[in-house]
Amino acid sequence: MPTFEAIFFPANDRSPTTVPLLTSNFVFQGPAAHEPPYRAGRLPHPEIHMDYIADRSWEYHTVSALDGMSTGFQSPYIVFYPVRSRDGMPFPVNKCVREIQGGAFVDRFPWRGDLVVAKYRDANFSEMTDASMADFPIIKNYLSTKPGPRAQQPQS
Repeated sequence: MPTFEAIFFPANDRSPTTVPLLTSNFVFQGPAAHEPPYRAGRLPHPEIHMDYIADRSWEYHTVSALDGMSTGFQSPYIVFYPVRSRDGMPFPVNKCVREIQGGAFVDRFPWRGDLVVAKYRDANFSEMTDASMADFPIIKNYLSTKPGPRAQQPQS
């Protein structure tokens, strides 16, 4: 399986680092074939780096630009995050992202669990490319202003 370097934001106290993101060939049919992570004809496997995740129960956010940018990135990113744990319990708040957000942290919508960030070669998300820690400041900027996705939040 081909791999691409991705940035990993662990939920615990460890520092972000790069990890190999495995991909496999996959032929998509229907509307899913047009979704950004699948346009390259490859299925990414960020779940390999996500603790406590149930099967492939992850979702994603695309990062095409930062707030205030008039044009998007030539090489955009996708942030993969877990949505369902094996035991049905909520994922822990991602301490790394919480620290990045500082005073902008929103208690109601924290990023939860381990995050994996992939980089794409073009704005159409047609091919993955290697990310490096040189991309970290961009993703840090994005995460510093974005609350976690509602799909990740425990149901009350």
